[in-house]
Amino acid sequence: MFLRKVLTMCCVAGFVLLAGCQKKQAVATYNEGINIVPKPESIQERIGEFVLSDKTGLVVNCNNQNVGQDLFLEKVKKATGFDLAANEKQGNTIELLIDESLTLNDEGYTLSVQPEKVLVTGKTNKGVFYGLQTLLQLLPAEIESDKVITDMTWRIPAVKVIDQPRFVYRGMHLDVCRHFVPVDDVKKHLDMMAMCKLNKFHWHLTEDQAWRIEIKKYPLLTEIGSKRIEGEGTEYGGFYTQEQIKEVVKYAQERMIDVIPEIELPGHALAALTAYPQFSCTGGPFKVRNLWGVEPDVYCAGKEETFEFLSNVIDEVVALFPSEYFHIGGDECPKDRWKTCALCQKRMRKEGLKNEHELQSYFVRRVEKILQAHGKKMIGWDEILEGGLAESAVVMSWRGEKGGIDAANLEHDVIMTPYQWCYLDWYQGNENVEPVAIGGYTPLKRCYEYEPLPAALDAAKQKHILGTQGNVWTEYMYTPQLIEYRVYPRLLALAEVNWSAADNKNWEDFLKRLDNQFVRMDCKHINYHIPLPEGPCNNVVFLDTARIAFTTSRPVKVVYTTNGSEPDAESAVYTDTLKFTANTTLKAACVLNTGKISPVRTITISKTETIPSIDAKVKGNGLNEAYNAGTYITTNDIKDSETWKKRTNKMAPIPPYTDYSYQQPSASIFTGFMNIEADGIYEFNTDLDQFYIANQLLVDNNGEVKRFSRNVSTIALQKGLHPVKLVYLNNIIGGWPQCWNGPKVRYRKLGEKAWKMADSNSYRLQK
Repeated sequence: MFLRKVLTMCCVAGFVLLAGCQKKQAVATYNEGINIVPKPESIQERIGEFVLSDKTGLVVNCNNQNVGQDLFLEKVKKATGFDLAANEKQGNTIELLIDESLTLNDEGYTLSVQPEKVLVTGKTNKGVFYGLQTLLQLLPAEIESDKVITDMTWRIPAVKVIDQPRFVYRGMHLDVCRHFVPVDDVKKHLDMMAMCKLNKFHWHLTEDQAWRIEIKKYPLLTEIGSKRIEGEGTEYGGFYTQEQIKEVVKYAQERMIDVIPEIELPGHALAALTAYPQFSCTGGPFKVRNLWGVEPDVYCAGKEETFEFLSNVIDEVVALFPSEYFHIGGDECPKDRWKTCALCQKRMRKEGLKNEHELQSYFVRRVEKILQAHGKKMIGWDEILEGGLAESAVVMSWRGEKGGIDAANLEHDVIMTPYQWCYLDWYQGNENVEPVAIGGYTPLKRCYEYEPLPAALDAAKQKHILGTQGNVWTEYMYTPQLIEYRVYPRLLALAEVNWSAADNKNWEDFLKRLDNQFVRMDCKHINYHIPLPEGPCNNVVFLDTARIAFTTSRPVKVVYTTNGSEPDAESAVYTDTLKFTANTTLKAACVLNTGKISPVRTITISKTETIPSIDAKVKGNGLNEAYNAGTYITTNDIKDSETWKKRTNKMAPIPPYTDYSYQQPSASIFTGFMNIEADGIYEFNTDLDQFYIANQLLVDNNGEVKRFSRNVSTIALQKGLHPVKLVYLNNIIGGWPQCWNGPKVRYRKLGEKAWKMADSNSYRLQK
């Protein structure tokens, strides 16, 4: 099953933890030096150290305000066994103090560590809280352990820290609609956010694919809208009760995090319309969308009942979320239904609106008034600029930076979250070795190098840039563990972007500090990303000598074995191109400086001979296609049948493939010949379920999500014709409709950089 294969590629299993919270050392390399993330504004190292012990006491002079002292005490007791609250408050002490006279911003703090005393001073309770997070990061990484460690000396280096955040909005977005995230896993993200001083949790709760928040006035929203029938035929669901929402909000508040709800409108609303079709333009009926992409059915802008419904929903939502902000989405709203809806057209005439973009602006402004009545500030994606921006709207700029620049020039506040730097659903390594993702490429360094203040804005307008956030869209994140794999450590890079001054950042220094953070995440059981060895495919053939070269998406050691054993941190280290003249099973993995190892890649290297071409009679370009309607999830579902129809397919290389539709699932088997231009070893990459050439099953993607093939393979072919068979199942697996790719085959001669797309010129029909 595809989920099993995806999870095998994921770092859920197979890690060998040689250093971390379970291997306890008095001194470890990753604990040497100062490893705080995000990097403080100023840190001065002093002579000596403060040793946390069972005699240390905690003094809180914060006017009974919550500054995170209980969380600090709980964490210390869990890892060390020390009960600081019960100790006498003299001698070896940690003091927490609020001092409103500090010349820092409201979240700023100072931290003084001396051999006999630690003093954390914040301008506000938030400042003290963040000072405590820095103090924890000065302790050995094992302070994050959930079990008592008895043989650790809990040293804190003597330092003087003066620190404050660069931006007031430092966020993480989480889509729980495409794939649901249980409450305990949401809390894990909140714990990580608190550790790296992020303060806004943007919770994406409604979509075409699900409605995830209980609304008591409209129970069908969760009874119907929280569930969908997947393309594989199984039911997928989940939602949060209002009590669970309150639990998460309280948990976040204790960690100085505001939870910002997002209720999508006027588009991305199919789950709601499935439950209450009367608020659509057509009246339905509908089904909760079981594939990704944008749904044409949206809320009807011509019905007053629509706004009454949304007002009632908002009434219940705002009661759960004390945050000053409320996100209304506003993105990707198709206008198709509005253009043909008599009520929407009547609304446009009545309000003097020129087009459907202005109708969307009218819709958003109506909702803005509802939110203002609750004392809320509205946030929307940058599409809310179209047709005119609502008066008080904050713009979240995702389609690049232009929307944010335009909004700031209009004197509106902006949150910069352009997909090129901030989308954590994009690949962070090569698509042929990483678990399937939505596309794009955002390695860790690219996230770290983002600068939220566009040069196109003058200083007077830059004040409107509130900050940035990492966006986590979960179309291809099928489990909470895979979400963690995508998010971390990239979220830590964006945390430093948000907190630290631009001229205080340094990529090499950040990488060094990450080693300590990895051990902290090990203790928190976070399934973070470790680069995988990239370069060769998993099935390599050669004629005389195979040459294998590895690269990685960020600097990390590659180790390998050639005797069939699993590599570990002590295995041979890759330094240069490997050469093989005999059949070999090569196993390779990446190793962090902590000793933790990535999943292992197994590469089969086989000596081969060139497969001769055949002398076949052909009658033109293209392939013969046998096809049949019906839902076929795997190739095992294909049965011989007299009902299969036949036709000639010209195999156009570029979508759309008009012969295939996700609304009419089918199976196709293509046969014929492929014309190879020259002798050589060829790589093949395809989104088909199976690809045969020269009577070999060369690529097998059976049962996987085939948005991007991860099963590239090689074969040695002589110039001329070779028989091919292409098995193509037009189905939906994991939310990806195979018809959007069509039966594509890409190939290239070994050593070439560019892939060629096989088309009618590549194929020959059998006579």
